[in-house]
Amino acid sequence: MSTDAPVLDDPAAGGTLGDPDLTGDALFGDELADDRRKMDLSVEVQDAGPCLKHVKVTVPRAEIDAALEEALEEYADQAAVPGFRVGRVPVSLIKKRFKDELAGQVKQRVLIDSLEQVSEEQDLDPINEPDLDVTTLDLPDEGDFEYEFDVEVRPKFDTPDLAGLKIERPDAEVTDAEVAAYREEFLTQYGRLEPQERAAEAGDTVKLKVKFSHDGKELNVVPELKAKLKPVLRLQDAELEGFDELIAGAKVGDVKEATLTVSPEADRVELRGEEVTGKFEVLAISTLKLPTLTRELLDRIGVESAEELDTQIRDSLTRQREYRQRQSAREQLLAGMTESADWDLPEKLVRRQTENALRRELLEMQQAGFTTAQIRARENELKQNALSSTRQALKEHFILDRVAEENDIEPTPGEIDREITLMALQQGEPVRRVRSRLAKSGMIENLAAQLRERKAIDFLLEKAEYVDVPSEEPPADRVEAVKQSVCGIGSVAAVADEDENGAGEEE
Repeated sequence: MSTDAPVLDDPAAGGTLGDPDLTGDALFGDELADDRRKMDLSVEVQDAGPCLKHVKVTVPRAEIDAALEEALEEYADQAAVPGFRVGRVPVSLIKKRFKDELAGQVKQRVLIDSLEQVSEEQDLDPINEPDLDVTTLDLPDEGDFEYEFDVEVRPKFDTPDLAGLKIERPDAEVTDAEVAAYREEFLTQYGRLEPQERAAEAGDTVKLKVKFSHDGKELNVVPELKAKLKPVLRLQDAELEGFDELIAGAKVGDVKEATLTVSPEADRVELRGEEVTGKFEVLAISTLKLPTLTRELLDRIGVESAEELDTQIRDSLTRQREYRQRQSAREQLLAGMTESADWDLPEKLVRRQTENALRRELLEMQQAGFTTAQIRARENELKQNALSSTRQALKEHFILDRVAEENDIEPTPGEIDREITLMALQQGEPVRRVRSRLAKSGMIENLAAQLRERKAIDFLLEKAEYVDVPSEEPPADRVEAVKQSVCGIGSVAAVADEDENGAGEEE
């Protein structure tokens, strides 16, 4: 594929599919070259499903013969055949000696020219490559050449009218109590786990051996799972409500049993929505002892004083509050935009975009300064509801893409660089390392698409009317998220290199 041709894993990349190379990956060109005459094609376009077109192309015999004559002229001028001077080889000999080469060149020319013309004249607005295997196509010796393919296209809709939309804006002020609570949570990563001989209590950290089974058949065994006793244990593909109540009162050696329901969008299709049994054997019970803010610990954290730590925490919480404020405004805006978006999307497109949607939200949370545990909890939640949420996200994307296109909104290289620099500062890493990691994982394209959508949202939010409202209390920390799964299939995207069993060191 041409390195300049956008490939639509992300619909923001555009609708023109690059320079044809007859590999099946880049078949639609930008437009016909100036020196190429238009072909007398017969093209039939039919609806084949939501955002899906079936295209049938007929190339008349006369066009094939014309392409053959052009190829013969080129070979006649360049062919080197023993016994003949270049440019003096008889046409009959060229046809015989270069039969396969001529057939391949004519096929390539006919396909390229016809596909470019179809793309230009039919206004298909594709979002990915056509489903066409060119290796199965052969030009007939006689008669017309026919081929057909399916291609996913952008949905047709009118840009929503948002005049008069009112958006509620929660207060973003951070309280001293919130700073103190966050400081305690932050310091847990520097704490020590002290073994306990007593029964487990809510808030303890337990080490468990877990076995998951379905209809008596073992699904997965987790030899060692470390988790803090919270109301909800969130795995990759299921949640256990009442986790703290289940384990509280248990001692080392005790086995507790619970029923979990597999997420309706788990990777194991046959287990979606099924009830599974989890057996939790207690291996160890510990209590986390928070450290004292000594000079040594302050140096380890990288601050001069407890006051500076609180200032950084307040700044981080403010960014999080502003993130939630922005998300609330965004959700209200998009709800108004998509209220009338009753068009469907092809299932292939939805599945293809699921991972991109997941990565994009995790990237935004990283930029907002959320902890790895918070990001992982959100990742698990998204994983369980990925397909349905992606359908909504794609509709939002198409509308924002239309807004960006109509108003010439694009992120500049400088804006992308600033975002990468901000991420590096927040993560305490060199900018070059962060950029390299994003490039290797393909996340820079996600970042550019995210910025384009953000600028489109900002453009719309500037025109909205706001109503200030009191901020809601932040949700209680009820969820303990772990990387393990009921079905034995792991995480889609690791967002940080952290010990999977959580914070704290055992003595």
